[in-house]
Amino acid sequence: MLRHISISELRLGMYVHEFCGAGIDNHLWKNGFLLQSDHDLKRIRDSGVSELWINASRGLDAQTQPGEIAPVETDVTFGEELASAVKLCSRSKAAVKKMFSDLRMGRIVETAQVTELVSEISESLIRNPDAFISLARLKNADEYTYMHSVAVCALMIALARRLGLSAERVQQAGVAGLMHDIGKIAMPIAVLNKPGKLSDDEFETMRGHPEAGARMLTNNPLFSPDVLDVCLHHHEKIDGTGYPHQLRGDEISVFAKMAAVCDVYDAITSDRPYKKAWGPANSVRSMAEWKGHFDEKVFQAFVKCVGIYPVGSLVRLQSGKIGVVIEQHSSSLLTPKVKVFFCPVEERNIPHVIVDLSILPETDRIVSRENAESWGLKNIDHLWSGLSVGGQSLFE
Repeated sequence: MLRHISISELRLGMYVHEFCGAGIDNHLWKNGFLLQSDHDLKRIRDSGVSELWINASRGLDAQTQPGEIAPVETDVTFGEELASAVKLCSRSKAAVKKMFSDLRMGRIVETAQVTELVSEISESLIRNPDAFISLARLKNADEYTYMHSVAVCALMIALARRLGLSAERVQQAGVAGLMHDIGKIAMPIAVLNKPGKLSDDEFETMRGHPEAGARMLTNNPLFSPDVLDVCLHHHEKIDGTGYPHQLRGDEISVFAKMAAVCDVYDAITSDRPYKKAWGPANSVRSMAEWKGHFDEKVFQAFVKCVGIYPVGSLVRLQSGKIGVVIEQHSSSLLTPKVKVFFCPVEERNIPHVIVDLSILPETDRIVSRENAESWGLKNIDHLWSGLSVGGQSLFE
C-alpha cells in the first residue's frame, strides 16, 4: 500500500517509493529503496523535500511500530494495472455522466462522489503511471464528453505530481481536470456533436462553454476557486490569443496552464465526430511546435509524464522494423518497450517480438514516428492494450 507522509514521519525501515517536489537531488537518490541508514535519513531531511510516498507493503508503515516487519509485494506492472484500469474507467465514466446530469438539473453533487473518484484515479497512477492514462485515451466519439473529463483528470494529477505540488494541490488539480469542460453540457447538442466543421456562428457559441462552466460552479462550496479558474481559463494561451479573456503569460494561473496542455493532448489523441485521432507521439511533437500556445516549463513537465513516445505510439526502429510502444521506461524517455509486428520492406506483419530498448540500447533505437494510415495498419491500440477498440466502447 502506498502512503503519502510528511518528512517528519520518515524513519528507518520505511520503503521510499517517491519524493514529492524538486528539493531532492535525483542524481543522488533513486526512487524505490529501503531506508536503512541514519546518515541517509539525515541527508533526506536536510535536502529540503517536505513530502514523500512510502510503500507500506515493502517496509514500515507510518503506523507500524519499530521492529515490525511488513509483508513484501511485487511492483504492479503495466499489464496488471491495465485490468484494474478498465474497471475504473467504466466506473469513472458512469460517475461523471451522473455528476454532469445532476449539475445540469441544478442538483447538488456530493463531495464524496468527486473526491473518491479523483482519489481512485490518483491511486491507479501511483501503482502504474501509464495504464490508466493510456486507456482513457481509447474513447469513441459518443462517450467523448465524459471520458475526456476523466482523461484530463488523470493527466492533471500526473502533471501536478511531476511539478512537485503538495498532495492537497494534486487532489485539487484532479478535481479541476474532472470539471474543466462542465460548461459543454450547456451547449446545444447539435453543435456539440456536429460531425463536420463548425460554422463561424457555431464556433462562437462553443467558445462560450468556459464561462458557462464557471457560472455553473460559482457559489458551489464543493468547488474551489482553482477549479472555477480552470473551467474559465483552460483555453487561454501564453501569447494572449486564447479565450475568453485573452490572458497572457503569468496572468494565467499554473492550474490553467496545466489544463491547457492536458485538454489539448487528450482532444487531439481521441477520435472525434469530425476527425480521427492523431498518434500520441505525433501529438507531442506537434504540440511542441505550437509556439506561444503553452507554458514551456509546464509543457516540458507534461512530456516527462507521458513520454516522448507515449504508450500506443507507432515507431520505426533502427533495425528497420515497425512496432508500437507498450510501456515506458521509468528513467528514460527514449528507451521504452516496443512490440515489433511489421516489416515495412516486405509490407507484411511479422511474429510479435517485444524489444526493451533500455537493455543494450546501442543495439537498436527509435529512429522515427510512423503513421498507421500510411501503412494501412489498423487497430494498433489492440497491440498494447489487448482490448477490442473497433468503435465499441471499452467501458460499458
